[in-house]
Parts: sequence; structure tokens; C-alpha cells
Amino acid sequence: MKKVPSSIHFTQNVNKQLYSCLKFFKPDRIAILVDENTLVHCLPKLQLVKETPLIQIKSGEKNKNIETCKIIWQQLTDFKFTRKSLLINLGGGVIGDMGGFVAATFKRGIQFINIPTTLLSQVDASIGGKLGIDFNQFKNHIGVFKDPDAIIICDEFLNTLCRRELKSGFAEIVKHGLIYDLNYWRDIRMNLFSEITDWQYFIKKSVFIKADVIEKDPYESGLRKILNFGHTLGHSIESWYLDTEKDLLHGEAIAAGMIMEAKLALDLGLIEEKYFGQVINYIDQVFDRITLFPPFDKFKSLLRQDKKNQGSTVMFSLINGPGSCLFDIKVKDNQIADAINFYLN
Repeated sequence: MKKVPSSIHFTQNVNKQLYSCLKFFKPDRIAILVDENTLVHCLPKLQLVKETPLIQIKSGEKNKNIETCKIIWQQLTDFKFTRKSLLINLGGGVIGDMGGFVAATFKRGIQFINIPTTLLSQVDASIGGKLGIDFNQFKNHIGVFKDPDAIIICDEFLNTLCRRELKSGFAEIVKHGLIYDLNYWRDIRMNLFSEITDWQYFIKKSVFIKADVIEKDPYESGLRKILNFGHTLGHSIESWYLDTEKDLLHGEAIAAGMIMEAKLALDLGLIEEKYFGQVINYIDQVFDRITLFPPFDKFKSLLRQDKKNQGSTVMFSLINGPGSCLFDIKVKDNQIADAINFYLN
């Protein structure tokens, strides 16, 4: 793939690109979806804000649910939105997932533009058309496939993030190198996270990788499943945390998931010890280990709801060498338990 889809725009001038998109789409009404963080730190960068109604929701994965959707749908109704109207989602993965889901379902679908403001959403969450919300502690349990009408990526927004948020997004960058591109993985390993200041290369490279995978498999019937490396166990941890008072970011859960699933790959003979050590050592350089884990029975209960499963069989996507990944790998309960114990010990 030589270029990303035409709907994805890399820019250093978010207002110019946004106005260009709006001129092309010609919506009859516009609203901007924000949370309390993007309201303060990101919205002032948009010139459009002076003339556009706002919809504000609470930030965080715990608010990515049907109750928040009802609030947004009601606001769109109050604003007299029609099927020719347009919603601008200004924020990270939660805003993009939920705002897109709301737009895709309101009056059976209105136009929407995603302006991702976090590293996580710029390199991963905003690409690929997966929209949805969490339901009864199950992450992304309700949703649809629908691409935004435009995605505007401006790395200037990253200046609004703390290091922890940047680090969370970096987990997906590491994943892209591990599963798909040996040279990219080498480039990642040559950089200490703490010393990276120019993110443009990593953003564009990760977007190219994810877009290439999705072009070959838009609806996750095969190859696209490799993007779930680290997510089968990682999502289970993240889902469990939704029912606690503890704070855990998506990338932190995925980093833990990648370590455990790399151990599964080692135990299944898919990777060699040397490569396993290389992967684990790099992830451990960037991320602290999570110490609070769900009981194994709860782990199994959450795993049974994973969308990649075939019947009652939990299916994994596991690396099988530098820049390579397999999907639909069956793993036994005792192997999962061993991987969890390795991580914790």
C-alpha cells in the first residue's frame, strides 16, 4: 500500500483542513463533541468553535456506555440535526469510538469527522472504522463498522498530553512493529520512549501499517485479527478495571497483554527465547508491571466474551517472529494461567 485512504489527512493546520472538509461535505448543521479535558486543552485550537454548538460529556472509559450515548443523541435531537448534519469528535479513543457510534446510529447515520487528540487515537483508535461502547463490563461489546467521513491528524495536539497518556499510545506503536514490520520494530527499539520528541514518523508509519492491514481485511474475518495481539488478555484486564476504583489506561493494559501473549507464543514454540527476551525487555523499559489482577476465574469469564472466539474456544493472535503474527491460535487454560503467573512473578 503506497498511500493511506483519502479520508485520512495529516496536517499541521487543523483549521485549514477542517474547513476544507466542511466545504466538501456541506452539512446543514454542525456540533462538536468534547469532554472536560478537550474542552480546555484542544477546543481553543479550533476557530470553528465560536459559531458551533458543543456537546460535552465526561472523559474516561467508564463513561463509554449507552447512558452517555443517550445524552449525545438527545443533544443532537435538541439541535434539530438531520441526516445531512455532521458531528465533529474532538478527543481520544473514547470520544472517537462513542461519538462515531452515536453518529453512525443517529437517524441511521449522519456524517462525522474524527479529530484525534491523543497518540493512542492518532496511531490506532481512529483508524479502521470500529465504533462502539462498553456494555456490562465487556469492552467494545456493542458497536458497528463505519469509517469516519474524515480523520484529521495533527500532532500539535500531543503537546496537551501528559507523559502517561503518550506512553499509553506508544503501546500500540510497539504492537504495530511486532506484528507487521520488522524494520519498524528495529526503529522502535533504537529509540528510548523518554527521548522521543518528534512523533510524526511514528504516527504516519503506524497509520500506514494499520490502513494496509484493514485494506486487506476490512471486517476482521482474517488478517485484521493480528491487530488484536496483546488485546485478548489486555482487554480482560481493562474490562475488570472498569468495575474497580483503580485507574488503568488502555495502553497500560495492552503492554501487559503483549508480555503475557508473547509468553504464550514462546510456550507454543512460535518464537525463540532470544526474541522473547528482546520483546519483554523493551516493553519493561517503557511500562511498569501491573500488580492488581483479576482472579483467574474472572479472567476466564471475561475471555469467554472476546469477539475473536470460535464458540467456547478462546482464540489468540500471537507473534511468530519479528514483524510477523498469526491469528486464530487455540490456547489452553493452563497455558493462559502460566502466562499470567509469568507476568506477575
